[in-house]
Amino acid sequence: MKLVILDRDGVINQDSDAYIKSPEEWIPIPGSLEAIARLNSAGFTVVVATNQSGIARGFFNLETLAAMHEKMNHLLAQCNGRLDTVFFCPHGPGEGCDCRKPNTGLFTQIAKHYGLDLSGVPAIGDSLRDIEAARKANARPMLVRTGKGKSTLASGKLPSDVLVFDDLSAAADHLILGAQT
Repeated sequence: MKLVILDRDGVINQDSDAYIKSPEEWIPIPGSLEAIARLNSAGFTVVVATNQSGIARGFFNLETLAAMHEKMNHLLAQCNGRLDTVFFCPHGPGEGCDCRKPNTGLFTQIAKHYGLDLSGVPAIGDSLRDIEAARKANARPMLVRTGKGKSTLASGKLPSDVLVFDDLSAAADHLILGAQT
């Protein structure tokens, strides 16, 4: 199985420091949905691992999160793309859960769900916590410059061996090309 793990906010859809709180605020980054469809066409199973602390903070509830994901899946279907599963952490930063990135709980759930070792599995994110979680899970972290990606790069904390791409489309092209060789 060729698996790719994506963060959601800042990778697939536009991010906001005020949180994405409704389907109306969930706006895809240009080219991201088509990138997922190209990954699917190339035989990749695409999943999402996303922190959604807006639930714990009371900004939206599970029903609203489901509506956002329904919109995402509907728009993806229009591009002939699909996400296999969305794994999310609903907890706030102070709750001590193991699933909130940079912890590896979401990655552990993914590994268990698919019965896979995540060693070398590409994990694309836009923040240092995405990169740290992927690295701790032995996945292959990649950074996009969309969302918080540019500020993550500017922080100087990004490990030098992490591949960096302009956006999900460029990362997908890299993965597809690599799968063909």
